Amino acid sequence: MLFNSIDFAIFLPIVFLLYWFVANKNLKLQNFLLLLASYIFYAWWDWRFLSLIVFSSAVDYFVGIGLSKTEKHQKRKAILMLSVLVNLGFLGFFKYFNFFSESFAEAFTLLGYSFEASRLNIILPVGISFYTFQTMSYSIDVYRRKMEPTKDIIAFFSFVSFFPQLVAGPIERATNLLPQFFKKRKFDYYMAMDGLRQILWGLFKKMVIADNCAQFVNLAFNNPQDYTASSLAIGVVFFAFQIYGDFSGYSDIAIGTARLFGFNLMKNFSYPYFSRDIAEFWRRWHISLSTWFRDYVYIPLGGSRGSDWLKVRNIFIIFIVSGFWHGANWTFIFWGALNALYFLPLLLLKRNRQHIEVVAKDRFLPSITDFFKILLTFTITCFAWIFFRANSLSSAFEYISLLFSQSIFEAPNFLALNKVYVLSLLIVGFLMFEWKGRETNYAIENFGESWPKPLKYVFYYSLAMFLFLFGGKEQAFIYFQF
Repeated sequence: MLFNSIDFAIFLPIVFLLYWFVANKNLKLQNFLLLLASYIFYAWWDWRFLSLIVFSSAVDYFVGIGLSKTEKHQKRKAILMLSVLVNLGFLGFFKYFNFFSESFAEAFTLLGYSFEASRLNIILPVGISFYTFQTMSYSIDVYRRKMEPTKDIIAFFSFVSFFPQLVAGPIERATNLLPQFFKKRKFDYYMAMDGLRQILWGLFKKMVIADNCAQFVNLAFNNPQDYTASSLAIGVVFFAFQIYGDFSGYSDIAIGTARLFGFNLMKNFSYPYFSRDIAEFWRRWHISLSTWFRDYVYIPLGGSRGSDWLKVRNIFIIFIVSGFWHGANWTFIFWGALNALYFLPLLLLKRNRQHIEVVAKDRFLPSITDFFKILLTFTITCFAWIFFRANSLSSAFEYISLLFSQSIFEAPNFLALNKVYVLSLLIVGFLMFEWKGRETNYAIENFGESWPKPLKYVFYYSLAMFLFLFGGKEQAFIYFQF
């Protein structure tokens, strides 16, 4: 069920009421209710894959127990490999089997051999890329002795399948989320109201910004030959806001929903389009995935230590693997490699950590220098998004060719130009809210906190009205396909 669906609007209040008014005096009962609700939530997509998440949870639960029962290094390593092989095995089969089969067939064909690819009719289980990394990180952290394994099977299974962030993150660490299942939770009115506020902002991002951008993005990318260069440029910029509004909107709804039940999830986006270089962008975009790859892949490879060659190797590995995580298509690999190329000069010149503080901290506007840095970073990010959005590399290069071979000054030729202008104004307004709230967890966290209550309610009511005025039929979140 989608967060922006009637089904979820019915499901969430039912679980909320049962959680706080029926199971509120028993922590184990609360955890069991969350587990049951999470399995119902997941089975709503396709009940056949429920067994997959149960099996994956069981493997890592018993891996954790096994690691606690031995001190022998080789035996501990073998137990950890069981988790890695099972989890990556499932992920590899469901997500990458056809890609590798077809790629090998194409390679043999280029060498002059006749080879027919074996293609299976595989359905990708929703959220497998997310919960696989989440449960696998638990086993790795237990192996590294960063945490003690849990023997509470209900709490652990609830951690793996926690429905607010199950299908599209944030990819939580066991060190952060799992202990929260063992702490007594009491209803906190202010925490719940903050959660509702973040849910509202997430729905605005998704339904008003992302879904409306999608209409023009689809037109531009499906038939680029029919549009002027200015229309194609609009298509790319709108995709940048579509994917940001869609994915960060999901994260906001997930975090807000978790807060309704007394849980704190990690921040997944931190105003990435205000970044002054690509290194800062990747510290602010999909934070849970970026830090996962940093801690479990990049640092074990050596990180930024060693020779320049090793630094280059490690950066390309991390970005290409990150791209491949997103999907079984050469477009994602190219997108990852392109971001590695963006990142390398900063790393080699040791300038990849020059923008740690939030931009224009405690100031109303950025400096001229920061403004142009933000503009340049956004521009190269948009260029890379072309490969992320295109269906194939040839389609991406065709789009780029059409974009740069025509005059950018020729007027846009979308049929619904008035809607383009209205949507552009909405994006500008959205960016103004984001800029004002850039030092907070989400844009409207502290918005109007000094206002009288009636004025606050008018603001939230107006925001909700935008959902009805500009939100169309329910659309799936982009990252569900990953």
